[in-house]
Amino acid sequence: MAASLPIPVFNNLQDLYQNLGTSLNHAERWDNLAKEFKARFGRTPTYIARAPGRVNTSPDAQQGEHIDYQLFGVFPAAIEHDILIACAPRSSPDQHHHTPGSVIAENLHKKYTRQGFTPTRRPTLGPEWHLDIDKTELRWESYVKAGYYARDEFHFLIWCSSNGVLNHYFAPNDAESVPIPVDLLVTGSVPAGSGLSSSAAMVVSSTLAFLAVNGLLDKVEENSQDAKTITKGSLVEMAMENEKRVGVNSGGMDQAASVISLANSALYVSFFPQLSAKPIPLPGSSNSGGPGTPHATFICANSLVVSDKAVHAKTRYNLRVVETLAAARILAVRLGVHVGSREKITLRTVMARLMGETEDGAEADEEKLRAGLERMAQEVECLRPQEAKGHADELGVTLETMIEWSEMGREAFNDVYLSWVDVEATYFQLYKRAKHVYLEALRVLQFRDLCLNASSNPAEGSSVLKALGTLMNESQESCASLCEITCPEVDELARLAMEAGAYGSRVTGAGWGGCTVSLVDETQVDSFIAKIKASYGPYKGLEEEALREAIFATKPSSGACVYKFED
Repeated sequence: MAASLPIPVFNNLQDLYQNLGTSLNHAERWDNLAKEFKARFGRTPTYIARAPGRVNTSPDAQQGEHIDYQLFGVFPAAIEHDILIACAPRSSPDQHHHTPGSVIAENLHKKYTRQGFTPTRRPTLGPEWHLDIDKTELRWESYVKAGYYARDEFHFLIWCSSNGVLNHYFAPNDAESVPIPVDLLVTGSVPAGSGLSSSAAMVVSSTLAFLAVNGLLDKVEENSQDAKTITKGSLVEMAMENEKRVGVNSGGMDQAASVISLANSALYVSFFPQLSAKPIPLPGSSNSGGPGTPHATFICANSLVVSDKAVHAKTRYNLRVVETLAAARILAVRLGVHVGSREKITLRTVMARLMGETEDGAEADEEKLRAGLERMAQEVECLRPQEAKGHADELGVTLETMIEWSEMGREAFNDVYLSWVDVEATYFQLYKRAKHVYLEALRVLQFRDLCLNASSNPAEGSSVLKALGTLMNESQESCASLCEITCPEVDELARLAMEAGAYGSRVTGAGWGGCTVSLVDETQVDSFIAKIKASYGPYKGLEEEALREAIFATKPSSGACVYKFED
């Protein structure tokens, strides 16, 4: 299984580059980062950790993207744009911040200033390591800190239990077990707030950098039976918990895509009954099919509306988490599905129990899974308020009504659903969110099946690409009307993409801004981009370099890795 494989560690850049795609000048970026590190810190880095951003190739997890934290399968792909972190142990004892575990972090982007921080043990709060992260202000170094340290304070997914680099690998009560001081230099080509998972890529790469520089990746070679052996799956779980330190309760899709993906493939990630990931070749990739087979690529177009998950979490991202979790409990109650008195059940688990699936064994077979989703898309009608007459505002319920429907009582409901996260809403849209989740999960299966069928019959490439585009368009509509995570600019970009000849186009990422991803015939990429540049208002007046960053073609890339410099 892909999640059980070790993190790739390269000693040869040629081997590394061939997995990253072709549209970016990777060699130049890596070489420049190493030279800048030496200029700033006086020595060559020991490692460079790399983690890519991602797109949602299929209609899937909107908002972390909205079905992954409900434990439904998703279908993302890593992109060539990535976060790179050069790192090395701090060797000179007279340098500033040489205490155990101290960090000096710099960023190649001029707007980010040098930062220094040191983890501590606080006896009054227990023996664990501590590192302050301010969730009220979005700062670049918070994601570096998050990669170093995570406490399991937002634990609610059944398969995730990691405690981060510090507390998992350095015994709090052992004075000899301490992390080494480290210098870091960060650079990135994933636009921040664009919906391409720059935050997850940042946390994955920083987690990986701290693991590498402390010699923890070597455990894979030294003792493969060690319980602390680091696999791709364990890195996903660790990075997922780490990102919650900045106040965002993501479901794992972003981290899985960044870590486990393979070049020229999307990744079918399943979270129920346990985390698993399987690479699926994408139809129309440039290395598939024979002469005459249509090839396609993905075009990412940034709306230039920044999606700030940390700042707006209580009215957007985290609100969707609470709405879907509360919808799951109420749906279970109304369908007579067993649910514990204080259990935080997911929509996936409700379906499993209703369909008689095993919750601790293998994933349900495809036929049963598809039948279950089709049924649940109808069962959710019981969440529609009786007084609703079709108007969107009438489909929501107040907090009081939601608590009443849950049959839990105010104190228990607040404790289970509201005590661990900040949310703010007048009406909670239980029906629309649950409807979106089940329909999106069904579209993911349909998208995956089309890709699998196309890989065995490349001659049908053109019709498959059109069918994939249709699913993407349906997803965009659901994101706009049921999950309500788009914005006027994103909706306009998706419309313009279709007018410019895309097979399909949809929002990607957390929503409320960020990027669209469009599936486009490879021969039409240049003309497609030119049409979008000319027709999307916010692009007018941008300098050429800014335009190249705002809209670009990308191929599915390989996942996270480490380059180790020769001694």
